[in-house]
Amino acid sequence: MEKRKENLRTGFTTGTSATAAAKASLLSIIHQRKIEQVDVKLPKGSWIKIPIYSCKFGTDSARCSVIKDGGDDPDVTHGAEIIVDLSFTSKVNEIEIDGGEGVGIVTKPGLGLEINKPAINPVPKKMINENIREISEKILLEKGIRIVISVPTGKDLGPKTDNPRIGIMHGISILGTSGIVIPFSTASYAASIRQNLDVAIAMGNDTVVLTTGGRSEDFAKNIIDLPEHCFVQMGDFSGYTVQQCKKKQIKKAYVVGFIGKLAKMATGTKQTHVKGSKVDMKFLAKIATECGAEEDTVNEIKKANTARHVSEIIKERKINGFFDEICNKTLAHMKSYSEGKIQLQVILFDFDGNVLATSKQ
Repeated sequence: MEKRKENLRTGFTTGTSATAAAKASLLSIIHQRKIEQVDVKLPKGSWIKIPIYSCKFGTDSARCSVIKDGGDDPDVTHGAEIIVDLSFTSKVNEIEIDGGEGVGIVTKPGLGLEINKPAINPVPKKMINENIREISEKILLEKGIRIVISVPTGKDLGPKTDNPRIGIMHGISILGTSGIVIPFSTASYAASIRQNLDVAIAMGNDTVVLTTGGRSEDFAKNIIDLPEHCFVQMGDFSGYTVQQCKKKQIKKAYVVGFIGKLAKMATGTKQTHVKGSKVDMKFLAKIATECGAEEDTVNEIKKANTARHVSEIIKERKINGFFDEICNKTLAHMKSYSEGKIQLQVILFDFDGNVLATSKQ
């Protein structure tokens, strides 16, 4: 794996592991030999070389595996064996992706995944699809491909994650939005934020866009026309980043994110990492009440599984003004961190990149 500043080593996600195992499985059938490593195309278009741990194959099926490597940010899935069983089907040009042993099952709403289906997120599914289609064009003209992902230790690892709390049972999730794992070091992350702001200033810009991650950054770029260096991934460090903007005399900052992070920021939480803070459902229920929500809706919000689940309830019940209030309350806290010295605007996106609300100036 690649070495980053301060000698922190990047790793790769469970999604990348599954993609590599799937690709190795198909290649072993095609070439009728064991595959020792594969190049995986990541969501942003770059490539990563992944070693294959085991590889067994026949003429129309194979089983390969990868050991998940979290780099210098080892989580509970670090070292887990991610296995893919690949076989051919009669469904021409179709690639089926399913979960086997140790891959969790979704039991609650609000995750953007189908209930009672395996917890395999959309980005890993897309990665697998794209990487497999790249090498199976001729095969898919005559047949389909079925991919089953399993994690033998998944049932034991699942309870050590947040999965049970959010309703993913009996295993782990197959995750990853970028395909790589960047080590979570508070000091190094804070340094990268300061460095990003310094670059923007050095390039003559005094307006920045503070995003909670890569996905919100991509959506922000669609509506805010600024150079690449003006986009700063603040991650979970919203309070710190706005304070740094004030210190470095940034004139304007857009604060951009999804309902989960903004729901925390609206309560005054400066550090929004999932381990350090949880979404306050009573707080969200109170906002819904203020926006005219009926009692049954308010009670449903109090029992909601995630902030995303709350947003689904709000949309379904057509509670006007709720998302605006999230933005306005977030803005109030951001202003206090900057001591009112920065022009700020908060933008809340839905998960398809549509603007749900913006704060009042």
